[in-house]
Amino acid sequence: MTLVGRMARFAAHTSYDDLSEAAREQLKIRVLDALACAIGALQGQPVRLVRAQVEEFGGSGPCSLIGGGSAAPDRAAFYNSTLVRYLDFNDSYLTKDETCHPSDNLGSVLAAAEYAGASGRDFLAALALAYQVQCRLSDMAPVRDAGFDHVTQGAYAVAAGCARALGLDASRTAHAIAIAGTAFNALRVTRTGRLSHWKGLAYPNVAGAATWTTLLARRGVTGPPEVFEGEKGFMDAVAGCFELNWEVEDLERVTHTILKKYNAEIHSQSVIEAILTLRARERISAVEVERVDLEVFDVAYRIIGGGEEGDKTLVRTKEEADHSLPYLAAVALLDGEVMPEQYLPARIRSDDVQALSQRVTVRPDAGFSRRFPAEMPCRVQLILRNGRVLTAELADYPGFSTRGRTWQAAREKFQRLSEPYTTRPLQNRIATTVSELERFRVAELTDLLGGVGLALASANTEETTP
Repeated sequence: MTLVGRMARFAAHTSYDDLSEAAREQLKIRVLDALACAIGALQGQPVRLVRAQVEEFGGSGPCSLIGGGSAAPDRAAFYNSTLVRYLDFNDSYLTKDETCHPSDNLGSVLAAAEYAGASGRDFLAALALAYQVQCRLSDMAPVRDAGFDHVTQGAYAVAAGCARALGLDASRTAHAIAIAGTAFNALRVTRTGRLSHWKGLAYPNVAGAATWTTLLARRGVTGPPEVFEGEKGFMDAVAGCFELNWEVEDLERVTHTILKKYNAEIHSQSVIEAILTLRARERISAVEVERVDLEVFDVAYRIIGGGEEGDKTLVRTKEEADHSLPYLAAVALLDGEVMPEQYLPARIRSDDVQALSQRVTVRPDAGFSRRFPAEMPCRVQLILRNGRVLTAELADYPGFSTRGRTWQAAREKFQRLSEPYTTRPLQNRIATTVSELERFRVAELTDLLGGVGLALASANTEETTP
């Protein structure tokens, strides 16, 4: 049997009963966390552009849009995935050579589950499956160094999760995975150099497209069965040879994912925590700081510190700001937090944050690099104008795997991000539904999500929108 055939057989036979209690709890936390990110992104500039396109080219259908309205399953998957992804505040999974955001799969699995009239149990099983596929491919078949984006592995995850939500048998699931894996290989240039809106839209694009192709497989369209091991297949052309024994896999990888405390790229989290700890403990203000020296592990340096993925001192947009360690360090010192408000266009352009970010230096540390990804170590030095040097060193941050995220923390994040767009009763109903999702149909959750923002969202201008 081909690798895609074994993956498909695993996917078709997974069920909610295969999830441990810990996995069920952590999966629900990630659903609520992802929905917090989605609701908080409703007025984002590219989000509104995607919404306008969905409405112009078919703004109705069997699947709900978060914030109201409906669309075809693939367009609902694209739009809702855009919401989850835009703030860059959702969960992450770390390996030495790959980083992905498994809750990027929520929009597509939710659309497929709603279209199929699925139960909450089936939705959770399908989402856990998508997590497992994406995380295990990240473990065994990283593609970043070959110039491909983690969206590439995501195509397999979306197809597997959607196929499970739709109730496809192993044969049609295999074709769905094979088509998506063949068709959607994304380039890493999305996240290097001068960053664009596509940083937040690359995965939603695959989420919508792979939902579409999975529905084609549901009708009987076939795909290449040797997508992994065949001539010019994934191993040959992209990832190199690897082995994954799906006969012994489980649905527990969700418990190894981590959640963000701060609205910033995942590898910055411990740095921000250290800076804010120093700021509060020493009761200093940013005007006292002459220079900021950061030592981080190699992956953080490469992606957000000015390493191989481009200079990070020139920041003009939200996309560049949340992937710039100098900007993040500066705005954390100035504002005492890093949340969506720190990405308003006026804040990014402000003289104080632009000037301070130029005085931040970032260096990789070989010892820290050896400790990653088990830890996210960093050392922060604040050199003050009076000559004092303040130092903090951390191995992780609240939300990292060694200091796991709780339901209460997710609930607080959900309240903060959704507050501008919801009433408190609606917040409580959504959170309760997620916490007891086994008792509900998916449509009951999507009905609640459709009511978000209808009464409270304002038509913000670009100047007041991150």
